[in-house]
Amino acid sequence: MPRNPEVAQVEQERRPPTGESATILVVEDDPTLLSTLAYNLRREGYAVITAGDGETGLKLARKDLDSLDLVLLDVMLPGISGFQVLRALRAETDVPIMMLSARGEEQDRIDGLEFGADDYVVKPFALRELLARIRAGVRRRAIPAAQPPSVLFRGPLTIELDNHTAAVSGVELQLRPKEYGLLTTLAMEPGKVFSRQDLLDTIWGEEVIVDERTVDVHISWLRGKLADAGMGTGVIRTIYGMGYRFVVPESTTAEESLSAHPVRR
Repeated sequence: MPRNPEVAQVEQERRPPTGESATILVVEDDPTLLSTLAYNLRREGYAVITAGDGETGLKLARKDLDSLDLVLLDVMLPGISGFQVLRALRAETDVPIMMLSARGEEQDRIDGLEFGADDYVVKPFALRELLARIRAGVRRRAIPAAQPPSVLFRGPLTIELDNHTAAVSGVELQLRPKEYGLLTTLAMEPGKVFSRQDLLDTIWGEEVIVDERTVDVHISWLRGKLADAGMGTGVIRTIYGMGYRFVVPESTTAEESLSAHPVRR
């Protein structure tokens, strides 16, 4: 079936009252496969959003980040590729992302997993197996927020929570413990404003009496290290009279995200 880059099917249904009660975004440019997947997912009780190209898929994902429970993403898409969409989303969200591809080469699988995919399924696939993997991904998503992800992806910044390390474009940052604590706390919830007292209580401890200006000093040090690593000066923003918030670099677009790390197609 011919592929038309102009085709971008957009469809959304209400969250069903039964079944998994989860929302899945399917990004696939083959209309027949897209319809088949959407039909079977709805039979399983999921709410389904569909897109026929990468640009539309990325736009819909960003629009519904708070309600998405899983993204099913084809690799070979018209316009921007699935890998580009993957990297762009990983800079903004930890939602489970499952890649679909007709290419089964080992390096393609490695690329997908290294760029932050949670699973990689090769076409043709058994529908029952795919649905089982989707159920597993949705269940992992439903784990209480008290159990955070092990890795945060924020543009070129990667924070490995288990190892207590942070790196920009693969180069590890040399952070003091309090700097790492500030970075992790802010990056865990991009866009949320944390007051100085919030940060003091979270990182220094509620029982420790420390002047709020201590937070400003540590934020200044942290900003300097992020800027030296190439993250710019606007990643941690001061909200006057309120506190600080983390902002994912706007320059990390889907097209730019692969400029330094080309992907095999």
